[in-house]
Amino acid sequence: MSPVFFDVRSFGATGDGKTVDTPAINKAIEAAAAAGGGTVVFPAGTYVCFSIRLKSKVDLLLAQGSVIEAAESPKPGETTGYMGGTYDAAEPKTSYDQYQDYGHNHWHNSLIWGEGISEVSITGPGLIYGKGLSFGAGPGRPPGAPQRGFGPERVGGAGAPAAQAGAAGAPAGAAGGGQGTPRPGGFQPRTRGNYPMYQAEQAGVGNKAIALKNCRNVTFRDFSILKGGHFGLLLTGVDNLTIDNLTIDTDRDGMDIDCCRNVRVSNCVVNSPWDDGICPKSSFALGYNRACENMTITNCYVTGAYRLGSVLDGTFKKFDGSAEDHGKIGGTGRIKCGTESNGGFKNVTISNCVFEGCQGLCLETVDGALLEDFTVTNLTMRDIISCPIFLRLGARLRGPKGTGDQSTVVGTLKRVLISNVNCYNTVSRFGSNITGIPNYSVEDVKMSDIYVEPQGGGGADMVSINVPEKEDAYPEPGMLGPLPTYGFYFRHVNRMEMNHVEVRPMKPDARPAIYTEDVHRADFSFITAPNEPAAFSFNKSTDVRVMMSRAGKDQTIA
Repeated sequence: MSPVFFDVRSFGATGDGKTVDTPAINKAIEAAAAAGGGTVVFPAGTYVCFSIRLKSKVDLLLAQGSVIEAAESPKPGETTGYMGGTYDAAEPKTSYDQYQDYGHNHWHNSLIWGEGISEVSITGPGLIYGKGLSFGAGPGRPPGAPQRGFGPERVGGAGAPAAQAGAAGAPAGAAGGGQGTPRPGGFQPRTRGNYPMYQAEQAGVGNKAIALKNCRNVTFRDFSILKGGHFGLLLTGVDNLTIDNLTIDTDRDGMDIDCCRNVRVSNCVVNSPWDDGICPKSSFALGYNRACENMTITNCYVTGAYRLGSVLDGTFKKFDGSAEDHGKIGGTGRIKCGTESNGGFKNVTISNCVFEGCQGLCLETVDGALLEDFTVTNLTMRDIISCPIFLRLGARLRGPKGTGDQSTVVGTLKRVLISNVNCYNTVSRFGSNITGIPNYSVEDVKMSDIYVEPQGGGGADMVSINVPEKEDAYPEPGMLGPLPTYGFYFRHVNRMEMNHVEVRPMKPDARPAIYTEDVHRADFSFITAPNEPAAFSFNKSTDVRVMMSRAGKDQTIA
């Protein structure tokens, strides 16, 4: 009779925090798979590892007190890492690598990875600690490699990433590290949490905590991730996926759910100060367009306000703009569909989520994807550093050209319902931003039962701001610059409704609460906002009605 449980120590793992335990762990996984399936158990201890290779019908059970620690990657100029080891080689380049950044195109160069497997899970209260992983930047970054947001970063300023003196919540023995090689022009790569930095593109370097490609029937439950590298979870082409009760406290993306179907994300906590928290995508990384569809995201907390590790250990130490934080205050965080958006997003529900000290809700399609049939409800947001709600249909069109049904043309963004949103203390430069581009409109948007309390304070000079289109730009909430509204900015939108919405600025603001441009067939009812100056500004818009609103008299624009 085959055993059900496979203790990694029975296969030679030590868990002493010094020995490289990868060979023993992979033997245990192979034995479980050979037996037709089983549970590979990690008792309490720290297991230093390079690449762990998942197999079908195998569950990794991380017992209380167990830590899978990513061994130190090779540093720039070196060929091996800790104890002469390396992570598995990244997959060879393909003709479609150009449509995503490096991290999205590779899975094998990870701490834990699997491809083409099914009936697999990682469960239990243990920790995955990506100590030796690259977050995608560091000294010696190759010429021409993308630098945006995570390459050489300017020290100081509200948007500058932090380099703490230590990593709160890191397990004993967390390595310190230098600040990297100074760069000309006042730029210098900064560590995150005082860890050494590694180059993702370098041979032997680990780039992600967990990565799966083309898998089915996958469950992740109850464990935590500290410092997950470029992605805590990179899941591409994974169907029937459950992610429940994870805590992810990390230095890039929390979880990227790319081209996946039948997905349930619930009860998760994500602190991701330098990048996105929960991020469905539909990239071209599989070599063809594939939608991300039939997804629920519920009962989650996303933030970017806290120093690395301090959410995980429960101390919740906020960035405060001090010298220790290099001017950093808020962080990225957020729930975002996009930026990679080739295949589409369909049939998605986001509900009962809390946002704090981060960016807000982002629904983006700029690479030809359709984004359709979304229901978003019961969100609370506090201290949002950009747009509380950002919907963008654009034309970056990063994808194949002239290849039949895979050709990249402007997509669609339609049938989106957003309700029961409470947002306090949001910056006022942007407002919420719902925009298409000329000849391609966002369609069929309904918003109801929304309360927004922005900081206000916009001057009369902001009323006449000429907002650029930036049709082919990278989509970000602040991409269009300051807006001529502190509440909601609608441009290139057809068929929309707003009702029972209140916008109450903390300070008087010279701009209107709601601004429209090239909006057609819009109804505004039960809107509350200051009406001095006028709360509504309708520009190049037709078939607009305002009804029963404290923000303004009933009116109809033909």
